[in-house]
Amino acid sequence: MDVIKILDKTFERYLSAVEIEAAVTRMAMEMNRRLAGKPPLFMCILNGAFMFAADLFRRITVEGAQISFIRLASYRGQTSTGAVQELIGLSEDIAGHTVVILEDIIDTGVTISYLMKQFQALNVAEVQTAALLFKPGALKCNVVPDYVGLEIPNDFIIGYGLDYDGFARNLPEIYRIKNTEPMLNIVLFGPPGAGKGTQAEFLIREFGLTHLSTGDLLRSEIAADTPLGRQAQTFMDKGELVPDAVVIGMIKHRIESHRDAHGFIFDGFPRTVKQAEELDRMLEELGIPVSGMLSLEVEKEELVSRLLNRGQTSGRSDDRDAAVIENRIQVYHEKTAPLKQYYANQGKHFHIDGMGAIEEIGQRLKAAIETGLKKLHRQ
Repeated sequence: MDVIKILDKTFERYLSAVEIEAAVTRMAMEMNRRLAGKPPLFMCILNGAFMFAADLFRRITVEGAQISFIRLASYRGQTSTGAVQELIGLSEDIAGHTVVILEDIIDTGVTISYLMKQFQALNVAEVQTAALLFKPGALKCNVVPDYVGLEIPNDFIIGYGLDYDGFARNLPEIYRIKNTEPMLNIVLFGPPGAGKGTQAEFLIREFGLTHLSTGDLLRSEIAADTPLGRQAQTFMDKGELVPDAVVIGMIKHRIESHRDAHGFIFDGFPRTVKQAEELDRMLEELGIPVSGMLSLEVEKEELVSRLLNRGQTSGRSDDRDAAVIENRIQVYHEKTAPLKQYYANQGKHFHIDGMGAIEEIGQRLKAAIETGLKKLHRQ
């Protein structure tokens, strides 16, 4: 089934049994190669990893391989508590062994980090980690598994051992929670020094959004030698600006390759009313219009102070001269005032006080999204 209902939640199929089997087989082949000559002791973390561990262990051919099971829970409902409980079930003498911890999924990294420290304290020869699923976007600890089946977005998933309040572990496929909210597409604006980059990172984590930076898009398309990248390179080689149509094409390509995203933050585009009109046309064709513009407003004196402070570490020459900074701010206001009015005419412009502590500003942005953009977008 493509869509299922578990308790009060609706889930959609995300990974088929064939895709899961291919990932497990690939991991087993890599382990057989890397662990040859040092018989591993696999430690399966219950409850979620039991199906993964069983399928994986059947494919392990390393002579002397063993498997054991331990229990350590950090989940309640559909969110991680971020705290681990006491290690239960470790009865073997594992000193001198090569231990491979088997997890169904690594998201925050709290559990796996705790386990690695526990095993290292028991004088094992080596500790390795393996996860069928890895959420790099959810990490809170500096942990990267030695073996990864598939990297996935920070969505709540069930099936193949993973559960929702004890249900759905028996499913042979993996499902993710179905997003019933409209896609949230934000144009984040602000003058130089307003803190757009920092706040964009916060909103991406908070709402599960995808970052759309035109600078990053240009570099990735050129590096991948795509037709759009080659087209952009011809203009850049001449010292000319990349035409709006090419940039729009890159944005469209990125959106179409992330149609399962919860939404996008547009960074560096649009900068003019013409660009905003082109973006609107493209997004309307895709059925995912701009939800709104969040405009960070900061007093000029504060902007100058922030940029001068940043100039001490940024290495940018234009962050070191107060006169140059003031001119950049003036140019920003002259060029973006019409763009603000463009979104205001659509009822999509949200003024955000950008003064104060970073955390305070982040909460203002969050409140504007939850009480303004989302409400507007549902209408």
